[in-house]
Amino acid sequence: MRGSIVSRLPHKSPRIMAILNITPDSFSDGGVFFRHEKIDIDKVVDVVATLLADGADILDVGGESTRPGAAEVGVEQELDRVVPVIEAIRARFDLPVSIDTSQPEVMLAATNAGASIINDVRALVRPGALEAARQAVQASGAMVCLMHMRGEPSTMASLCQYENLVPDVLAELDERVKAAIAAGIPRSHLMLDPGFGFAKTTEQNFELLAQLGQFQSRNMPILVGLSRKRMIGEVTGRAVSDRVVGSVVLAVMAMERGADIVRVHDVAATRDGLRLYKATCLSHF
Repeated sequence: MRGSIVSRLPHKSPRIMAILNITPDSFSDGGVFFRHEKIDIDKVVDVVATLLADGADILDVGGESTRPGAAEVGVEQELDRVVPVIEAIRARFDLPVSIDTSQPEVMLAATNAGASIINDVRALVRPGALEAARQAVQASGAMVCLMHMRGEPSTMASLCQYENLVPDVLAELDERVKAAIAAGIPRSHLMLDPGFGFAKTTEQNFELLAQLGQFQSRNMPILVGLSRKRMIGEVTGRAVSDRVVGSVVLAVMAMERGADIVRVHDVAATRDGLRLYKATCLSHF
């Protein structure tokens, strides 16, 4: 088995994961890469070049929207969206690619095409996902991110009842970690995502962020996705397209509380925010 991808990433914290949605209906940037219902690979390459110049450390490629009410995507359609994109990225750029999927077939095809992280919002609960992830880790040394969510995107808003939010989320993630290890995925190849916006109210999202440091007790990398999310709009009143400042502020707060990877839309702005925070922390004044 090859070594963990985390050991091969740039030695800085947090790393910036740039979102690359190859979807027509994602909540913030759906349809960007579609032209006459086909994927414009040249545009993908141009955007990736910009993201890399802006400071992206990882690209997260997704072929299915997980926003509430999003249409389900068939396996073949998801494969058609993401595999050519991953191949094009890996042929031209030297940075890790993550595949945002819950489908076993997509996990295997994407890692065969060069993806080195499996980012599953459903934490490998779909039939065959544990085995597919195990095979991918065994073959390529990929990392697997387990995100906390209850139900499905269409039902998660009704599943926000917790006795004690952070301990409950940690306990539910612990069960998925146990399942992954039992399936043959080494703990050293696992990451955790608290799942901001997934089966949590706005108030719960902010409570989770305030207590993000508790996730460090699991001694696994922490991935956080807060970019442009509804929680920002509900506090600031800003539309999705006008949430850059809020997204950067929350990314900085997540870093301060121990996030190892921040998943973002606005790479350059996030990079600047993180640099300014670090400069302040390193100052002798």
